[in-house]
Amino acid sequence: MTRRALVTGATAGIGNAFARELAGRGYDLVIVARTTDRLEAFATQLRSKHRVEVDVVTADLSTSEGVRSTVNRLTDTTRPVDLLVNNAGASLAGWFGTTDIHDEDRQLDLLVRAPMHLMDAAIKTMAGRGGGQIINVSSVAAFTPRGVYSAHKAWLLNLSRWADIHYADVNISVQALCPGFVRTEFHQRGEMDVSGVPKWMWLKADKVVKASLKDLDKGKSVSIPSFRYKVLATLAQYLPTGLVTRIAKRGR
Repeated sequence: MTRRALVTGATAGIGNAFARELAGRGYDLVIVARTTDRLEAFATQLRSKHRVEVDVVTADLSTSEGVRSTVNRLTDTTRPVDLLVNNAGASLAGWFGTTDIHDEDRQLDLLVRAPMHLMDAAIKTMAGRGGGQIINVSSVAAFTPRGVYSAHKAWLLNLSRWADIHYADVNISVQALCPGFVRTEFHQRGEMDVSGVPKWMWLKADKVVKASLKDLDKGKSVSIPSFRYKVLATLAQYLPTGLVTRIAKRGR
């Protein structure tokens, strides 16, 4: 029986890589993003190359309407979703306290409220039909004190860890994927200067996705792609807080 995955933020970056990898593995897809033209073009590519079904949902997940339309697709029992990938995200160029608070509200909606609502819908639907899987794209920033973005990702990391334990008895697996710097449109869209980031810190989206899915198969609730970021995340948890804070302040 063919499985189906719903991927948010599917037209670029990690979400795009997830959709391509899953289609290559034979998953039917529901792809979600804000731009209909890009979604339709991508869906056509996936259908042609992989011979899978691809449904398109145009939604801005920083809005209640966008969340509602995506929740409605998640809870459609006639075309059930077996794997939810909560990937849609963005960041702001400035630090909290210097940014527009309305922009921060939108970030909170996109990075916290939206995945919370989609997780809620997925868990309730999956529990009623024998189980399922959820991947929440967090960040290695979740392990460090780096402003609001870091706080949002730490929230998602902790919820994922708890949910993976709590819902294991109904066969639902939840993973927090915590990559470091990945070569995508993310930083460009956020107008962030990443010119000072060393080459060794950059990851490729397709390798991040493969690592995540491998860890999901192993039942790991936290996936940190690449050995170098595993080391950095471990140090961030055990070094003195003051030292980690000073290191985190060096860049964005």
